[in-house]
Amino acid sequence: MVAAVSIFVLRCGEAPSPISLTSLPVTNTSASPDAVDVDALFAVLDADEKPRLIVLGDDAALAAVLTRLMRSERLHVEVAYVPAQKSAASRIYRTGVGAAAAAKALSGTATPTPLIRDDTGTALVGSATITGPAGGQLDGEAYVDDTKLFTGAAAAVHLEPTADMPGVRGYADRGRVLRPRRRWAAGRAVQLGSPAAVVTRDGVATARAVKRSTFYRHSDPWLVVG
Repeated sequence: MVAAVSIFVLRCGEAPSPISLTSLPVTNTSASPDAVDVDALFAVLDADEKPRLIVLGDDAALAAVLTRLMRSERLHVEVAYVPAQKSAASRIYRTGVGAAAAAKALSGTATPTPLIRDDTGTALVGSATITGPAGGQLDGEAYVDDTKLFTGAAAAVHLEPTADMPGVRGYADRGRVLRPRRRWAAGRAVQLGSPAAVVTRDGVATARAVKRSTFYRHSDPWLVVG
């Protein structure tokens, strides 16, 4: 007999909760949950044969939860996302928003999906932007697998996960005012080298500039409910 799905809700910050989820067990955390926020809940999930976690929040909240699932080797947990408004992650994974997203979270099927992380061990669910310090010119070079995005200077590099293989895509913003082009290149990894680069993942910027940044497909997928 196939085990029934056990559903739990993680409400991050002041994220609204659709009416259809109000009868489910809810854990309230900070807007961007850390290990202290979620480890007690994860211990509860461990007791279930087929756990499903519904995350109420924004892309940064979902990324924080997925990062913790990855680092604690719990990627068997099904994850559903219920954002209050459209976002990069809601577009990529076609979750819908609000009540529509909640309906999918309750009745949808989990699908193995490429998990994109960076070299700090942080998951990316929506989008990342890499610029020079203070949003200025980005110097250096960037590649998607063997495809060159730019070398020399660019305004920024933009990248995002893909719901299907190979897993991640990116393009270089050349700073053109007229008819800017988005020449996406898809691959397993995006690599950048620069004298000084600031990485913003799912709306959260790094505290300091870095010389290298790599985003790549994790060895194991995550289970996206949709």
